[in-house]
Amino acid sequence: MDYVSIRVSTLRGDQKIDFNAYVKINDKMILYLRRGDSFEGERLQRLKDKKLRKMYILTEEENTYRNYLQKNIEMAYDNSSNKDIQTRAEIIQGSQQSNTEEVFENPDNVESYNYCKDAAGKYVNFILSNAQATQTIMNMENTDKNIAHHGVTVSTLSIALAQKLGITDSRKTQLLTLGALLHDYGHHGSPLNLNQPLDKMSPEDKKMWNQHPHDGAQKVHDKKHFDQTVINIIAQHEETINGAGPKGMREKEMDPLSVIVSSANAMDRLITFEGVPKTEAAKKLMIDHVGKHPLQHLQMLNDILRGV
Repeated sequence: MDYVSIRVSTLRGDQKIDFNAYVKINDKMILYLRRGDSFEGERLQRLKDKKLRKMYILTEEENTYRNYLQKNIEMAYDNSSNKDIQTRAEIIQGSQQSNTEEVFENPDNVESYNYCKDAAGKYVNFILSNAQATQTIMNMENTDKNIAHHGVTVSTLSIALAQKLGITDSRKTQLLTLGALLHDYGHHGSPLNLNQPLDKMSPEDKKMWNQHPHDGAQKVHDKKHFDQTVINIIAQHEETINGAGPKGMREKEMDPLSVIVSSANAMDRLITFEGVPKTEAAKKLMIDHVGKHPLQHLQMLNDILRGV
């Protein structure tokens, strides 16, 4: 039998699957979830705990799987849906993470990039039109320190920050979100252990970390389907307004949307990779990063996290 891989991040919610899902163990396909069951609760948590990112389905059931995805996503984005915000947010978060992973793995694929871009615009609308959306997404712990999950969290903070800054142009918020999703492309496939404080990194690790924005931007700078704003965000998201970033850029030299992502990224780095509790992250950012990010951003991020 022939199998095709599917992303675990797309398997969310209480919708029953109409295909069989397998895990690969020692080159053998083991049935994990039968047709008619769902991935809610402990089943999904076990996969997360094992840091399993891909499962398998029979090739002949690929269209059935895609129909399952489409139904799930359409329901989740429907504000008139009778599903609770937790279920909807889990599906949408998983979809955004999957879209990001797809671009990371296939940056040459124009269709994957455009799909991710279109979904970024929908994500902005979801966050802005559902009062509990930001809180719900932010409370989904990134247990396996996945950089695509981190991208979704940074995009969520970026949207919330842009809203407080009064940025309403839909194209700007779409590209802001897309850039935030893809900002850590330079870490894709890297051996660097991100799960450590920056000031505790070895010289070798710090050199690798300093290089990742440049590496990510270099990999996509010649791809005509990538928007320049997105490339700017990938290249500049570790820059700081006082010139302390890898390239020494200051605020006036940075893309304004990169400044937003830089602030949001610094916040989630503390939470996701340095283990700082959300209740303390804003205060730590204000103390340790003073002068590196606009004070207004830090105050607004503090307000955003206070509501989480």
